[in-house]
Amino acid sequence: MDRIVYDRMAAHDSTHWWYRARRDILAAYLTREGGLPKDARILEIGCGTGHNLPMLSAFGTVEAIEIDPAARAIASERLGAPVGDARLPELPGIERGAYDLIAVLDVVEHIEDDVAALKAMGECLKPGGKILIAVPAHQWLWSAHDVVNHHHRRYSKATLAAAIGKAGLDHNGLRWFNSLLFPLAAVVRIAGRLRGQDDSDDSPPHPALNTLFERIFGFERHLLGRVPLTPGVSIVTLASPKVP
Repeated sequence: MDRIVYDRMAAHDSTHWWYRARRDILAAYLTREGGLPKDARILEIGCGTGHNLPMLSAFGTVEAIEIDPAARAIASERLGAPVGDARLPELPGIERGAYDLIAVLDVVEHIEDDVAALKAMGECLKPGGKILIAVPAHQWLWSAHDVVNHHHRRYSKATLAAAIGKAGLDHNGLRWFNSLLFPLAAVVRIAGRLRGQDDSDDSPPHPALNTLFERIFGFERHLLGRVPLTPGVSIVTLASPKVP
């Protein structure tokens, strides 16, 4: 990602509505669907500044990887332990057959060979282990935001399912989320593209709007995994190695 993306993440990941609500939604989803053992061993790959690590720590003992040195330093301070720098898709030095959960939250779209990356993650799981995958959806939403984040693609349910399957994994169902705000997001992206506007600035909006968006998006924590949501800005699933 461009340096500015990491800088904005460090400045806003504790206050921005998207980060805050997404953490609550994913925590609720893991609680309902994760089926994790007590004190699970967890690895977050591409942890950025470590803003998800406290949330994941509620489910077990967390380790993390981040390739950007500045973000890795912040994440290490938050985790209270060194964060590694192994790269996808190979994950060199990462113990195979070791983890109950691997979290890749808006990471797979950054990897050119997503199938190889998912396959390597599967090799790092214990029997019964799972990969929590969240990715941006809808290639037609492509914008300057994707460019500065160095995305290779946005996913449809079909393309994500294909990548998971080719990696030798099954999933528990591909679910839309960030659905309640999807119409607004789509209008803003399309209008900005037509006007030639740069939408890469992810700074929080006015505090009142920030609070409103957090409440709307955050309400999905009650819905995800319980009722089907309409198409959203993102897709989430839990994947695990296919049983022979």
